[in-house]
Amino acid sequence: MITVAILTLSDKGSKGERKDLSGPLIQEMLKGINAEIKRYEILPDEKETVKEKLIQYSNEVDLILTTGGTGLSPRDITPDATLEIIDRQVPGIAEAMRMEGLKKTNRAMLSRAVAGVKGKTLIINLPGSPKAVQENLTVILDALPHAIEKIKGDPTECASG
Repeated sequence: MITVAILTLSDKGSKGERKDLSGPLIQEMLKGINAEIKRYEILPDEKETVKEKLIQYSNEVDLILTTGGTGLSPRDITPDATLEIIDRQVPGIAEAMRMEGLKKTNRAMLSRAVAGVKGKTLIINLPGSPKAVQENLTVILDALPHAIEKIKGDPTECASG
């Protein structure tokens, strides 16, 4: 069982001015990998608040998925907050998401999403729109259980055959 925290980052969502569609979609998609949602929260795009939650949840769960705040607008701080607290990056995850997104829109290259490890927790930034969340999470979903096993110290070989 993979324990998960979902953080939706939206100024309007945190004030109740916009319904969060991406967080519930992530919950639904995770049913296919035997995941248990331990935390779900909607936060404003405030870097220090996001950093505090990422650090807190990295001591509680195996996987943190953020949604929102990965673009180029001045309030998009999710990748910046993530980079400041992770121990090491996992660039292939973000690269795979951008590559898949580029098949659908050239705007995918504008994503600043990152992925990395804090302690024994994998943190992945997803875009904010439900459509982009579905496309991005679909690409990486099957690899997540293996990634988390490795982060937790599974000594088995990754290669098959």
